[in-house]
Amino acid sequence: MIVKVGIFGATGYTGVELVKLLSRHRQARIVFAHSESHAGARLSDVLPCPYDIPLLSADDVPLQAADLIFSCLPHGPSAELCKRALDEGRRVIDLSADFRLRDATSYARWYGHSHPYPDLLKIAVYGLPEIHRSAIAHAQLVANPGCYPTSIILGLLPLLEAGALTDPVIIADSKSGVSGAGRKASLATHFVEVNESLSPYNIGRAHRHVPEIEQALGALWNGAPAAPLRVIFSPHLLPISRGILSTLYVRIKPVHEGWTELFHCRFASEPFVRVLPEGQIASIAHAAHTNYAVLSVHPVADMASYLQIISCLDNLVKGASGQAVQNMNIMFGLDETEGLR
Repeated sequence: MIVKVGIFGATGYTGVELVKLLSRHRQARIVFAHSESHAGARLSDVLPCPYDIPLLSADDVPLQAADLIFSCLPHGPSAELCKRALDEGRRVIDLSADFRLRDATSYARWYGHSHPYPDLLKIAVYGLPEIHRSAIAHAQLVANPGCYPTSIILGLLPLLEAGALTDPVIIADSKSGVSGAGRKASLATHFVEVNESLSPYNIGRAHRHVPEIEQALGALWNGAPAAPLRVIFSPHLLPISRGILSTLYVRIKPVHEGWTELFHCRFASEPFVRVLPEGQIASIAHAAHTNYAVLSVHPVADMASYLQIISCLDNLVKGASGQAVQNMNIMFGLDETEGLR
């Protein structure tokens, strides 16, 4: 089986990463690539890459030629073109934030405008395979998770499923490479501003990923309804190109033996989650340029009710384009690892 795919927003970091992954995928073929600002050029004219793929405007893309559409556009414009693709009967994986939140009111609050197609929020499947694999397989619209949320959700998943947390407040301290901010130039991501520094931003509960994280984790939280799960989130900008490292702090029931073993058992059948042996500490180098999330679990000495989890991934691969290809493989009944190892 060959899956014919189209890509909206092919010249951004996630778009180019997607082209790279799909170009080596034995059961996928790119039938069009879109770029509004570079329509008429080839991808290799715009970026230093070997992919001589023509870039088309939105008006010229042959939607009917594709089985699946990937949208790598920013939130807002992405929803518009995803809706157009869905109306044409195409299956869609959206890498923006437009379909991650189930509540239109929450979307409007965090993204500053009303959602143009709130009814689509009801049918979108949150594309984290480790939780929603069966729903992804049948989905018409998949909302690819954010990079920070992927690292945080996977790092906490075994504990929530085991009912091991005693405190609904989770502290997530995360660091990301600069590519997580996208390709569009800004003062905050200027080389001189980023180099030889570490900068926190949107700390506490100010980051747009907070509701996405709480939505996913809250669905697994078995504590009292009067005490919903809350996240204190501190993202930081690292002076590196790619990669995410999240350090998670939680209070747990001090009766469980072998926290690392709990993680090993939960992820034993997952092709892209690796749990390090006790005593090893996960780092960005463990996951960079791969579709793996790499975790390490650390009880706090002399404080039996506390646990630290380190969760690392590549923000452009498992945090975006790689996870999107993983979702495509699931949707079309392919080997889940195809094109990703």
